[in-house]
Amino acid sequence: MQWRALVLGLLLLRLGLHGVLWLVFGLGPSMGFYQRFPLSFGFRRLRGPDGPASSASGPADQPGGPLGPTWLRPPVAGAAAGGRGTSRPPGTGVCGPTHWGYALGGRGRGPDEYEKRYNGAFPPQLRAQMRDLARGMFVFGYDNYMAHAFPQDELNPIHCRGRGPDRGDPSNLNINDVLGNYSLTLVDALDTLAVMGNSSEFQKAVKLVINTVSFDKDSTVQVFEATIRVLGSLLSAHRIITDSKQPFGDMTIKDYDNELLHMAHDLAVRLLPAFENTKTGIPYPRVNLKTGVPPDSNNETCTAGAGSLLVEFGILSRLLGDSTFEWVARRAVKALWSLRSNDTGLLGNVVNIQTGHWVGKQSGLGAGLDSFYEYLLKSYILFGEKEDLEMFNAAYQSIQNYLRRGREACNEGEGDPPLYVNVNMFSGQLMNTWIDSLQAFFPGLQVLIGDVEDAICLHAFYYAIWKRYGALPERYNWQLQAPDVLFYPLRPELVESTYLLYQATKNPFYLHVGMDILQSLEKYTKVKCGYATLHHVIDKSTEDRMESFFLSETCKYLYLLFDEENPVHKSGTRYMFTTEGHIVSVDEHLRESPWKEFFSEEGRQDREGKSVHRPKSHELKVINSSSNCNRVPDERRYFLPLKSIYMRQIDQMVGLI
Repeated sequence: MQWRALVLGLLLLRLGLHGVLWLVFGLGPSMGFYQRFPLSFGFRRLRGPDGPASSASGPADQPGGPLGPTWLRPPVAGAAAGGRGTSRPPGTGVCGPTHWGYALGGRGRGPDEYEKRYNGAFPPQLRAQMRDLARGMFVFGYDNYMAHAFPQDELNPIHCRGRGPDRGDPSNLNINDVLGNYSLTLVDALDTLAVMGNSSEFQKAVKLVINTVSFDKDSTVQVFEATIRVLGSLLSAHRIITDSKQPFGDMTIKDYDNELLHMAHDLAVRLLPAFENTKTGIPYPRVNLKTGVPPDSNNETCTAGAGSLLVEFGILSRLLGDSTFEWVARRAVKALWSLRSNDTGLLGNVVNIQTGHWVGKQSGLGAGLDSFYEYLLKSYILFGEKEDLEMFNAAYQSIQNYLRRGREACNEGEGDPPLYVNVNMFSGQLMNTWIDSLQAFFPGLQVLIGDVEDAICLHAFYYAIWKRYGALPERYNWQLQAPDVLFYPLRPELVESTYLLYQATKNPFYLHVGMDILQSLEKYTKVKCGYATLHHVIDKSTEDRMESFFLSETCKYLYLLFDEENPVHKSGTRYMFTTEGHIVSVDEHLRESPWKEFFSEEGRQDREGKSVHRPKSHELKVINSSSNCNRVPDERRYFLPLKSIYMRQIDQMVGLI
């Protein structure tokens, strides 16, 4: 009897050990009842970008086999010709049976738990509560900025004081690229006040900007940041004030004499030296607002920084009837476009503005490239220039061919769900195994072009990361299933895509996503005088900084997500958001381009090859002609297509996060 007890004890010990291994590492033997649920996509057997794959016992054609997941595999032969994006049938639904939750080290939720939380309608009372919470979040940050930081650029929300440029350390580009000693947070938040219907505070803020803000400063700033945050906000607020329809309430200013437009012009003129003395036409990354390009200026710039100026500069040119600003911005875009790889059609992320040589050969959707793609499409939506659409379509095809990994269709077939990776611009080969938080804007851009199914799938990946940490780390390594860079500076990209996907699908799931984000921000980032950057998404320690985009974008998109009756959704006017979240109405006036002949390849010859004079500021006036105005783009394709996504498909996706 003793030997039987001993055998039984050993058997129980072995089973217990296997159980522990299964729970902790996913290494237990197959018992026949969990074989259909692969853990972690086989990430422990992956082939890295710089090393061979370790051995695997699974069949080669299964996820986790010797080839590893499809994210790590190069594009299939012939992809460049046929294109991934063209082969997916329309209406194939959302993310399929592969589990994002398991990929991120989590466990799937059962359908009962999901249905309790997501499957029902989002009650109107809860929507109103979340709308008020989003408004309260903005008000708390804005009021504390005005009380403790204005007229400085940013609020330090932990110590309740202001922050300006770091004069003691000019090399502190994280601060000095953004802060120009021009009350940045107040300027950047102007149109958010209007969107929220706060006419009295909007009018007060505009007068304060007019009376106190000057750009005659000894400040060296990044051209890109000054353009999207300051120039874009001034133009947006100007158009809100002068809109004859006044959809947000009475936002008019008594005796307003286009002061914000004049300020925008003044700032843009101070940025123009960045475009001078460059052999390629690609601008210097930084200028001093008083003296121009610093003598020790860097000749290297990122693609997004140099190629994402066309929306704001184009609006300014078309409002003033002065082609100068759009001309230099468009010349920079064309110069970058001409440098793309002949083999892949991809661009790198860092270029030398004098030689045109690529210093950074990484091609992806995140930092250094993100808004370049965004503005190719949005420039077309605003201005109707066909070449912008042609460039975007070509760029999107290259992205689908070389950056998109995973199965061909989002909701059918074998392999991993779609993911966009970072590759070498010339070869299309994988360069690393991380994505950055800025890439979360891309599902929203896919909504604008009608690629809603892929947008749903990709958004689910970023949301799954948020669910795991209560924030989106600046970089996430999808191979190691862990953050590479741990901070979260209150970025808006995931919220923006959530908002646009809700507008496209009207599915209450995205309201639940927004509520999760709101609650996370309230729980982890709210401090004494505002909302603070998360220094570490795991331990939730904070940094004493509230960047201006928190008020101009994050709060705005959250508010609009829950404010169904907002004039943005009800006025009948079509609106577009800049990359900084500033609202711009799309109308025929912005499609008037009487100086088209000046946008030749070199900017010096007209269509007949004759030498022409490149216009200087104020040399051209608006011509009352509609001959060059194109039709407003098809709303069904370029704006927010109201498309029904079946709850069953959403069940399939979210129930596994």
